[in-house]
Amino acid sequence: MASGDDSKRRLTILGSTGSIGTSTLDVVERLGGRDRFEIAALTGNGNIPLLAEQARRIGAELAVTADEDRYGELKDALSGSGIEVAAGRSGLVEAAERDAGWVMAAIVGNAGLGPTLAAARRGADIALANKECLVSAGSLFIDAVAEGGGRLLPVDSEHNAIFQVLENDQRHAVERIVLTASGGPFRTKTLDEMRDVTADVARAHPNWSMGLKISIDSASMFNKALEMIEARHLFRLRPEQIEVIVHPQSVIHSMVGYTDGSVLAQLGCPDMRTAIGYALSYPKRCDLPVERLDFARLARLDFEAPDEVRFPAIKLARRAMEEGGVQGAVLNGAKETALDAFIKGRIGFLAMADIVEKVMDGLAGLPAATSMDDVFAADESARRAAAKMIR
Repeated sequence: MASGDDSKRRLTILGSTGSIGTSTLDVVERLGGRDRFEIAALTGNGNIPLLAEQARRIGAELAVTADEDRYGELKDALSGSGIEVAAGRSGLVEAAERDAGWVMAAIVGNAGLGPTLAAARRGADIALANKECLVSAGSLFIDAVAEGGGRLLPVDSEHNAIFQVLENDQRHAVERIVLTASGGPFRTKTLDEMRDVTADVARAHPNWSMGLKISIDSASMFNKALEMIEARHLFRLRPEQIEVIVHPQSVIHSMVGYTDGSVLAQLGCPDMRTAIGYALSYPKRCDLPVERLDFARLARLDFEAPDEVRFPAIKLARRAMEEGGVQGAVLNGAKETALDAFIKGRIGFLAMADIVEKVMDGLAGLPAATSMDDVFAADESARRAAAKMIR
């Protein structure tokens, strides 16, 4: 039972300074802020001024920086506020274990695994925006949610769309799901045109406002590849039931096809606050000041099949799902290492997929994970293998 005023919901936001975290706080404040919500904890990484400002503004009980070396800076920034301060991995887990019924899991990368699992195991409802929980540790994470007894509420716009139109009493009749992809900034570019692009060019997404890494993942379609693996675990699907279609307008966020030929779709203007608001208010819907669709002005919706020659991440995701084991963790670990190298200008844009494929070749046949240690071991092996190729 939440402490304090029973009329208020207690929330924790893991990763409050990123794009999802800031949008979550915007939704919280638009839905009543301190009058309707108690914020048990906020966590961030290096943006200490923003984290401190958020904590003061929303009245958080605890603020955590993932960077242990920035503890003193955060403590000074919150001096006199009465807000508790913590740092490092233990601080992130402490935030996740605070008494809060709803937790936004928006920490990017493997750093989000530990705290998100801690929140799931104690039975919190998890608004999931961290991909690694399902891509790298899918079965283990799903089991933790089931054992804890909380709900798993997907926040990625595509998975949230499926969650909205997937009829619980008709799951037996689900034939396929269709994940939509914008195609990113290189949808119409040739391989030669993509070969020498820089990270600044790759980060310029045509529809969504996102962080650096996720924007580049979208440009390479690795973001969609990870979403395919996530969808398999979230909705208990076979790999062949998961399709991807390029939809440049980003108005249809994803679709569910049923055995009677019906296809249900969720539509909306590109704004992550819609998915966040649905996860926060579920099973009800809330009033949000997002742009409304004007169908007459929209006029048309376009679709095209993804080109797996120019964007091989899609076929690598299918391979990871079909091979099973810890291939999701291998794919993600290799991708993260290659992505960092691309951002630093050490490899080209097209080299990322080549490196991931070669790492998957070298680590094929690893058994399924029975613990988080197995997941981290596979991830570390993939990162080491990728790093050797980049030297």
